[in-house]
Amino acid sequence: MPRLITFCCGQPAVAKARSRIVPRASGEVLELGCGGGANLDHYDRSRITRLSGVDPSPQLLDTARAKAQARGFDVDFRGGIAEALPFTDASFDTVLTTFTLCSVQDPRAVLGEMRRVLKPGGTILFLEHGAAPDAGPARWQQRIEPAWKKIAGGCHLTRPVSEAFRAQGFRLSDCHNRYMPKTPRFLGWIEMGEARA
Repeated sequence: MPRLITFCCGQPAVAKARSRIVPRASGEVLELGCGGGANLDHYDRSRITRLSGVDPSPQLLDTARAKAQARGFDVDFRGGIAEALPFTDASFDTVLTTFTLCSVQDPRAVLGEMRRVLKPGGTILFLEHGAAPDAGPARWQQRIEPAWKKIAGGCHLTRPVSEAFRAQGFRLSDCHNRYMPKTPRFLGWIEMGEARA
């Protein structure tokens, strides 16, 4: 499973999308789902004072730590889940989530935890795939999702992204939603932007 996730999350269309959101991170940064280290090549290191992360996969965390070390990047990557972040309140200027909310057990609890660890005035940066807005791809997502979750580590295809943030009282800005090129539409709907409490 870790190899499959690393392969899928490293595709060119995904990497290009990451390059549009990850460099915005600044200050003390927390990355949800940091395992594998897929975002390490996209950070603007001159903007970051500290990089922390959390991931439930020991194997992916080992990969991410080795990748960070090879690049001379000092990180604090910890095992854990996004529903119970192992960090104190108001610790971070930026929380980054990329292709992570699809596979958490309780998205609402994760959004609450992100709010908890953000400093006043802090920013959530998100890049997530989710429920397609068009009827055709949406129907395929609903048909495929039960089997997809079993083969893709609990990944959900039908979760709303921006709506979930708004429902928890976040204000969104600089949002860009689209289908990724050269990607099946049932997998390719992505939403990215900034959220503030």
